[in-house]
Amino acid sequence: ERFWLSLGEAWTRGVDVDWDAVYAGTGARRVDLPTYAFQTERFWPEAAPAQATGTAQADPVDTRFWETVEREDWQALAEELAVDGDQPLSTVLPALSTWRKQARERSAVDGWRYRVTWKQLAENQSARLSGTWLLIEPGTADEKAAAVAASLTGHGADVRRIAVDAATTDREALAAALRAEPAGDDPAFDGVLSLLALDERRHKAHVALPAGTAAQLALIQALGDAGIAAPLWCATSGAVSTGRSDRLESPQQALVWGLGRVAALEHLERWGGLVDLPGTMDERALDRLAEVLAGDGEEDQLAIRANGVLGPRLVRAGLAETPAVREWRPSGTTLVTGGTGALGAQVARWLARNGAEHLLLTSRRGPDAPGAAELREELTELGAEVTVTACDVADRDALSDMLATVPAEHPLTAVVHAAAVTEDGVIEGLTPEQVDRVLRLKVDATRHLHECTRDLDLSAFVLFSHFSAVFGAPGQGNQAPGNAYLHAFAEQRRADGLPATTLSWGPWGDGVTVGGALGDRMRRHGINEMAPEPAVTALRHALDRDETALTVIDMDWRRFTLAFTADRPRPLLHELPEARQVIDEMKAEAAEASASGPALAQQLAGLPETERERVLLELVRGAVAAVLGHTDAAAIEAGRAFKELGFDSLTAVELRNRLGAASGLRLPAALIFDHPTPAAVAAYLRAEVVPDEAATGAPVLEELDRLETALAGSAPDNITRARITMRLQSLLAKWNEGPDAGPADQAPAAPAAATDTEVVEELRSSSDEELFAFINKGLGRPS
Repeated sequence: ERFWLSLGEAWTRGVDVDWDAVYAGTGARRVDLPTYAFQTERFWPEAAPAQATGTAQADPVDTRFWETVEREDWQALAEELAVDGDQPLSTVLPALSTWRKQARERSAVDGWRYRVTWKQLAENQSARLSGTWLLIEPGTADEKAAAVAASLTGHGADVRRIAVDAATTDREALAAALRAEPAGDDPAFDGVLSLLALDERRHKAHVALPAGTAAQLALIQALGDAGIAAPLWCATSGAVSTGRSDRLESPQQALVWGLGRVAALEHLERWGGLVDLPGTMDERALDRLAEVLAGDGEEDQLAIRANGVLGPRLVRAGLAETPAVREWRPSGTTLVTGGTGALGAQVARWLARNGAEHLLLTSRRGPDAPGAAELREELTELGAEVTVTACDVADRDALSDMLATVPAEHPLTAVVHAAAVTEDGVIEGLTPEQVDRVLRLKVDATRHLHECTRDLDLSAFVLFSHFSAVFGAPGQGNQAPGNAYLHAFAEQRRADGLPATTLSWGPWGDGVTVGGALGDRMRRHGINEMAPEPAVTALRHALDRDETALTVIDMDWRRFTLAFTADRPRPLLHELPEARQVIDEMKAEAAEASASGPALAQQLAGLPETERERVLLELVRGAVAAVLGHTDAAAIEAGRAFKELGFDSLTAVELRNRLGAASGLRLPAALIFDHPTPAAVAAYLRAEVVPDEAATGAPVLEELDRLETALAGSAPDNITRARITMRLQSLLAKWNEGPDAGPADQAPAAPAAATDTEVVEELRSSSDEELFAFINKGLGRPS
């Protein structure tokens, strides 16, 4: 080590070192340094500072263990360590080491477990609607639509109804219908309520996509196309379950809940919320719907039931709070769809290690999938009989034929549906074809697995979902709907007395597995990757407890809450202490800022034009830096294109949301595409925040006042004076050429035979005598 250090010291002092000879045979290779190595900002990771004594949160597993030690309860201690109480210390110490490792893993997994509960909300029976509301309803006769329209009218709304054939409508046709619908005296609508999700027919062109969901996607897009910024509320019926006695009736309509959770993040400037209606819409339910729509916007996910209005809340699901009801172990044949993929392979390894007799692994390519042969060999060495087969589980006949090959000596006893296809994109750019491809593996395959196995004696029916189904996530509009369906389907199966467990997973990996901009964005927002082995342990805990729905994710709640509640309330997080603390801090900071300083418009109104431009540009550059993960806005060049800075459709959404929250404006979805640099966006904000002054030309007049003062206070020589006059004449010529220039006889002009531009060019080649003659003529003075 000293030798290497000495070489380095010698080289830095100018000694010529033959590094190729030094590293010959060591396997070392040259690599290019990242560009930021030569900047002053430090990007290398640093260990988190140690917490002060007494501030770290106690691990409940450790606490119970040491309480047992302090009580000198050797029998309980021996049971905890799984050793005979009479064993010598040489046996106890390895057992203690194993226990410690397992305890740490158990503690980590315990912190990843969450579930959604429903909380009774206060009702405001005095709330009234106002203005004009659009009611978008299915073209099929639906008594709910008529009842809802009458109720909204009775609560003060001017209701305009548009009937849509959900099975055939498209984005363009819907946008045209919206543009044709007048909003009354005020051209802006006050709200939009969609009942399209109630249409559960299949789409004529996309069989995996329910007509109502396709129409709902088209409506979200068409509202933007038509320039309607009113908040959109999407209604469903029976799409969620608020408790054991509340049966979930329509997993298909749950697709709209997944879509809506993403729309709330991508289109927050025109998002209202999701509301699930009861099966029977009596007068009180209709009143509650109107009250929800007339609310303050704090709650954006609600369910109306006979006992009131409820909202979802995410809570911790600690292992100690949910004791195990069995020790689940695989037996017979276990089917793993997507079995050769990253997640499916990890599950297969765990099953093999835990005594699986026969593993049936399916994927689209089967044995031809990359790594399939090596995986089969590995699982066989672990003691399992393995069959790897190609099967499109979204094809019911193909699935049925495959299940018919399950050997009688190893009957099918468990299903793990981990198959998925990823085709992400923001809602604005999604097509029904894209959604249909994803839903084939989520909706059709799940339904076929259910139908082909419901008469079998299964001990587990596991559905792998994604955290976007619970939280929503920008860019996951093609992922969240199908995963919300899985959650709903598991609830319905459980209500029918069949086994069902759905797990909404956070990302699996080693901290860098999810690469590129997506991985960077997740980690920046506090969404951490979970190592596969403890993630599979979380699956085991869920099966041991026979749980129906669980969210498993490693979340830095402070970072996540800061990112996802800055622009809109997220009541879903209110029951989590870590998130609630951040929310309360943000509210306090907002109140303090409101009390200590004016809003952006007021702040700008009191500044000169040049200072306004500086303030707005700093605002934009700061938001860009935050979105891209820079610590200093100085890294953002005002005139550099967003595309060159590294923006994509997701970061564009995040930037728009940040600037919208800071400015109080409803910013367009295409903000950075229409205004492609930070300077251009700042100019756009300037015109929107203080529009009256921009329209009256006040900034230009201010500059002319300053110019007049400068001219009055100067005494240039004749040549300099002539040059200044030429510059002014050139500016005036350009002004007269502008699109809003008045008639030629309303402004000083050059001789009629020549244009302003020609005159300026002529003046540049004129003699001093000719120049003075022209100036005197223009000023009406004698030559």
